[in-house]
Amino acid sequence: MNNTKKLVSYGVLMALTVVMTMVIHIPSPAQTGYINLGDMVIFIAAFFFGKKAGFLVGGIGSAIADLLLGYSVFAPVTLIAKGLEGFIAGAIFETDLGKKHPIFPSSIGGLIMALGYFIAEIFMFGFNASLINLPANIVQGLFGAVAASMLYKLLKGKINL
Repeated sequence: MNNTKKLVSYGVLMALTVVMTMVIHIPSPAQTGYINLGDMVIFIAAFFFGKKAGFLVGGIGSAIADLLLGYSVFAPVTLIAKGLEGFIAGAIFETDLGKKHPIFPSSIGGLIMALGYFIAEIFMFGFNASLINLPANIVQGLFGAVAASMLYKLLKGKINL
């Protein structure tokens, strides 16, 4: 894929991450975050374009959504946590096991994202508050993992990139 096509594809996926994060935006009563479909787009980017795309789409797209939704305090954390989520999912997806079972790399990516927020929130809010938020962040990651795995199976072989 040439650089222009790659740049445009990444940009569209970043924008889609922002939209999917903002449109399906379900606040979680137990935490400061929210459930959304942005992670699904991050995993799709990682599956179809690789770990670099997963990192860039996940980190930048999700951080922009945080800024637009008024969660600016989380934007730097999101840049790293969601970026690593996409990178790890993309790296694991490159293996035979990852390609055969896309739920595996996306689930691991989602758990890495939750761990990233957990560690950052310890410094932001303290251990107990961070621990309270952990289950909702895990649900967020796994929700995106399941959605992305189902969408990937529908799209695999039908998209020529």
